[in-house]
Amino acid sequence: MLRTALADVIEAQPDLVLAGSAADADEAIRLATVRRPHVVVLDVRFPGGGPYAAEQILRAVPGARVLAFSAYGDQGPRTEMAAVGVAGYLVKGIANAQLLAEIRALGAEALRAA
Repeated sequence: MLRTALADVIEAQPDLVLAGSAADADEAIRLATVRRPHVVVLDVRFPGGGPYAAEQILRAVPGARVLAFSAYGDQGPRTEMAAVGVAGYLVKGIANAQLLAEIRALGAEALRAA
């Protein structure tokens, strides 16, 4: 349900394009490899492993930025995701405007680095 809601929020933005929506780590890695997005929003507790998916996506799509999105605000998941190279970490429940601002900022960063 959250995945669908997030997709709807992104699709409603005229300056953002939803490259895909995945149910698990393997699907996310496949989609990212094919579609090569600038930003990937990834659940920390993603089925198949959020850190695993982030690491594989960053290897497959150099220059992409991964934004971890989690229900967990404690340091453990933050450290785990930072160790594999995620560019940002937001806790679920934030305002859509804050999420969209972070996606846009990471997208701009990825474009500058390209």
